[in-house]
Amino acid sequence: MTKFTDLKLDARVLQAIAEAGYETPTPIQAGAIPHALEGRDVLGIAQTGTGKTASFTLPMITLLGRGRARARMPRSLVLAPTRELAAQVAENFDIYAKHTKLTKALLIGGVSFADQDKLIDRGVDVLIATPGRLLDHFERGKLLLTGVQIMVVDEADRMLDMGFIPDIERIFQLTPFTRQTLFFSATMAPEIERITNTFLHAPARIEVARQATTSETIEQRLIELTPTRKDQSSKQKRELLRALINAEGDSCTNAILFCNRKSEVDILAKSLKTHGFDAAPIHGDLDQSQRTKTLDGFRDGSLRFLVASDVAARGLDIPQVSHVFNFDVPSHAEDYVHRIGRTGRAGRKGVAITIATPADKKFLDAIESLVKREIPRGAIPEDFALSDAAQKPPRPRTEKPGREGGRRGREDRRERPVKPHNEVAPMQALDVEQIEPCPEPEQPKTREPRREDRREDRREERRSERRNEGRKGDDRRDRRRDDAPVIGMGDHVPDFLLRGLKSSEEV
Repeated sequence: MTKFTDLKLDARVLQAIAEAGYETPTPIQAGAIPHALEGRDVLGIAQTGTGKTASFTLPMITLLGRGRARARMPRSLVLAPTRELAAQVAENFDIYAKHTKLTKALLIGGVSFADQDKLIDRGVDVLIATPGRLLDHFERGKLLLTGVQIMVVDEADRMLDMGFIPDIERIFQLTPFTRQTLFFSATMAPEIERITNTFLHAPARIEVARQATTSETIEQRLIELTPTRKDQSSKQKRELLRALINAEGDSCTNAILFCNRKSEVDILAKSLKTHGFDAAPIHGDLDQSQRTKTLDGFRDGSLRFLVASDVAARGLDIPQVSHVFNFDVPSHAEDYVHRIGRTGRAGRKGVAITIATPADKKFLDAIESLVKREIPRGAIPEDFALSDAAQKPPRPRTEKPGREGGRRGREDRRERPVKPHNEVAPMQALDVEQIEPCPEPEQPKTREPRREDRREDRREERRSERRNEGRKGDDRRDRRRDDAPVIGMGDHVPDFLLRGLKSSEEV
């Protein structure tokens, strides 16, 4: 059996690995590290949770052991699709490079540009970034990529799915042609072949598992629910989810709950908190500080349930996640593999439960076609029963009071009779004797105009005189135009139109 000591890694790296408690590399690590140490391009394909991050972090630290970073010119570059994945790579680097003098910088959104610029100006050996923030620094003239020796693209297929293709191609063109390139991903879509053929040179393809396979340490279950009302489908799914969590009992120490939409993430987190579950949302619209605080709470155990969108489906290395619940069936089959891969990591057992309705059939078919197996069907808990509120029509939205433009106001106006426009309302007869005479208005007291008022009056007189003169000039010009004869296509014909054409005999 291969050990880390057999992989020709730097002694300081081996010391950090031993202190972290690792002795035996995973299959993707054992296959990719020797080729990376030889300076070859690597294309690594492995299911999530198998240690791909260490597959490029360990050889990169060893190769960068000699040399010195220069200001604004990083020696290596790691691209990640999300802030969370980039931060996780930075944490791995800190663990394995703690006995070296290598420096790093993390360029992600939600962090001050000034703090990141200070790190770049000092010079860094390893630059870890998301594509958007990296190009922001480059366009501001704060970064040069001509000194990059090693370039890593983590979760390459996710980069393509998230629309980073133009950014990735541009970043590749900004780096030297002689760089070493490492691609790592759990799935390898066909369209990624064009990228690898363009930017990788004779790569060593390391495929330790069939593409888009799920880990055998994960117990998968599919719970099928047929809603009694289509407009109450989400509410009935939330009630079923709470019943499933309670049915798991103490074995559900913590869990990640995935939704397809950010709005559903917020609704589900709020619903769980209302019913006494310790839950918090995380998605791309939240501030980075709030996302970091929520993840830290989930890692240290102070938060039990993490309700997430697919921003958390990739790259989050939280080893002790007991359960994953798919509140929504993912619309992309590859996302199912990454979602359930958040549990059952590093050889541990995990449970992945998916709630599906008849409307999710096409998504389920795509998932089972991708993973080449049928997801085992599970039973609804015996004591589960829908509440009366979940079986009644949802409450209608009430208009805000005082809004005249609301629906109620429009209906009232439609019901109100309209008088004909030529109909005059009858006037009530008045008693002339009852009419009191109006009092005479008081005459205002005259006062001498102030000097400022007289000055302003003179200015206004001069303005009016200029305006009158302008109008007179316009009138004179209009009269001249009216009296002048029309020249052009009226009575006057230009001479050249009256000239005849010479015949060929005259010429």
